[in-house]
Amino acid sequence: MKIVIAPDSFKESLTALQVAHAIEAGMREVWPDAAYVKVPVADGGEGTVQAMIDATGGRRVDVRVTGPLGQTVDAFYGRAGGADGLAVIEMAAASGLEGVPPDLRDPRTATSRGTGELIRAALDAGARRFVLGVGGSATNDGGAGMLQALGVRLLDDAGRDIGPGGAALAQLARIDASGLDARVREAEFRIACDVDNPLTGPRGASAVFGPQKGATPAMVAQLDAALAHYADIVKRDLGRDVAQMPGAGAGGGIAAAMVVFLDGQLRPGIEIVTEAVGLDAAVRDADLVVTGEGRIDGQTVNGKTPMGVARLARRHGKPVVAIGGSLAPDADAVHAEGIEVVVAAVARPCSVAEALAGADANLRRAARNLAAALALGARLRQ
Repeated sequence: MKIVIAPDSFKESLTALQVAHAIEAGMREVWPDAAYVKVPVADGGEGTVQAMIDATGGRRVDVRVTGPLGQTVDAFYGRAGGADGLAVIEMAAASGLEGVPPDLRDPRTATSRGTGELIRAALDAGARRFVLGVGGSATNDGGAGMLQALGVRLLDDAGRDIGPGGAALAQLARIDASGLDARVREAEFRIACDVDNPLTGPRGASAVFGPQKGATPAMVAQLDAALAHYADIVKRDLGRDVAQMPGAGAGGGIAAAMVVFLDGQLRPGIEIVTEAVGLDAAVRDADLVVTGEGRIDGQTVNGKTPMGVARLARRHGKPVVAIGGSLAPDADAVHAEGIEVVVAAVARPCSVAEALAGADANLRRAARNLAAALALGARLRQ
């Protein structure tokens, strides 16, 4: 029997590979002779770099870059194993919200420059194929900081470079892309984007994502107007209409800049990752597919890792089961999408701290019990 284990990470406790190891250990208690294939995956958000490194035998590259507040921060990107040296970048590593104290969060001034510096560092190292994850950002600057790091000049009426942050876009008068790093034209960029929000308007970057980054209602209005002005200048100077482009609002609008200036392709993150790690080939002759994530709920069906794995497995007619760190009351929504059994790793009421500390042991126990139930079902059918 061949069992493919393809989970996401359990945030704040285990990487995707560690989750896969724990699931295998539990299932081996019931099926010691099965062939286990571990394929750690992610959906383009936090943990994508580590999942790609683990799945491909790649490596992490540490880089000092400009943080969202303009300070120097320690960031990283991944180089996947293999001949093409795919570079995997999480925007959150350089321009992320989690690294900004709540009382300092202000998307009017936060910059995405560090993300551009990560791209430039990977280009310096020879990378020409990129996966860009744009979740978890602290910024709302439409990718302006990233563009400046890559050589694009964003100029005001006096011909001076505009300052950092989303509010500064209101001063934009002209875009000079002649200095864009020439290596960008030689590269391929795939953008892991799981939202369809446009750049501006009531469903745009500012209105939907701005409040979680510290924006008040007044700031949201200011930032949305600045992004609308930015979109007008992009349309005038570059001939691309990004204001209502589906997905352009991802990452504080950085997705719009990646599409226009990097010729990036917006795609669901789970599809990009599963292709890169070869999950389809692994599942093709599997008898069982096991997936999971830290919390399984009604939102899991909207492009999260377990759903991406389930849909791929369903194309090959393979049964899928899932283990969640916890299950929400609406977790049953995943059954209609191809996940036949869902169990929780936590077996008793406990605090979040206890659940995180006991994640490995809890996963092993849940995987063992899940395998035992499946084995018992097989015997009963006989």
